[in-house]
Amino acid sequence: MEILTSIPLFGSIANALMIICGALAGLLLRKRIPAKIMALPVQGMALFVVTLGVGMAIKTRQPLVVIASIAAGSLIGELLDLEGALERASKKLEKSIGDSAKGFSAGFITTSLIYCTGSMAVLGAFEEGLGGYPSLLLAKGLIDGLTSVAMAASLGFGVLFSAVPVFLYQGALTLAAVWIQPLMSEAAIIEMSATGGLMLMAIGINLLGLMEIRVMNMLPGLVVAVILVKLIF
Repeated sequence: MEILTSIPLFGSIANALMIICGALAGLLLRKRIPAKIMALPVQGMALFVVTLGVGMAIKTRQPLVVIASIAAGSLIGELLDLEGALERASKKLEKSIGDSAKGFSAGFITTSLIYCTGSMAVLGAFEEGLGGYPSLLLAKGLIDGLTSVAMAASLGFGVLFSAVPVFLYQGALTLAAVWIQPLMSEAAIIEMSATGGLMLMAIGINLLGLMEIRVMNMLPGLVVAVILVKLIF
C-alpha cells in the first residue's frame, strides 16, 4: 500500500477508477433492464439528488453569499455559454458512438456535480496535497463508486465520463494545496458546498421534468462563493 500511495495523485486516480468501475457495472445492469422499467428509478435518483442538494444548501451560514454566488456565477456562465458548449460536445459524441451515448449530458452533469461539490473532495485533496495519507479521497472513492452503479443504471453513459472532471478537479486541488488552502477556510468550503447544493436541486428538478434549468451555466458560482467569503470575512 505504501508503494501505491507514493504514486502522485494516487487518491484522485483511485477515486476516478472507482467511479469508472461502478459506472461500468451500472451500464451492464442497464442493458438487462427495459427502458420502461427504468423510468421510476430515474425519478428516484432525481429525488435523491434534490434531497442531497437541500442537505448541502441548508448548511449555509451566510445565505446572502450563496444567493450572490448563484446570481453572479449564472451570469458569467450564461455569457460563456458553458451549457451550450457541453450540448454541442454531447451531440458530437452521440453521433460518433450511437444510441449508447444518448442522455449523456444528464448523467455527466448530475454525477460530476455530486462528486465535486461536496466538502470531502476539497478536504481530501488538501490532505493528500499536504503530504498526508489520502484516506478521505479513498473513502470518497468507495462512496462514489457505489453511487455510480445506481446512477449509471438510471442515467446512462454520461456517468462514466464524470470520472474525468473528478480527477482533474481533485488533482488540481491536490497539486495546488499549499497555495489554495489559505483561501479555502471552513467558511469558504461551507458556502461553496451550499452553492453547489442549489445546483444539485436544480438538476433534480430537471430530471423530474418540472422545468429546464441550465445548471452548467451556474458552475462559476462555486468560485464566486469562495471569493466572496474571502473578501467579506
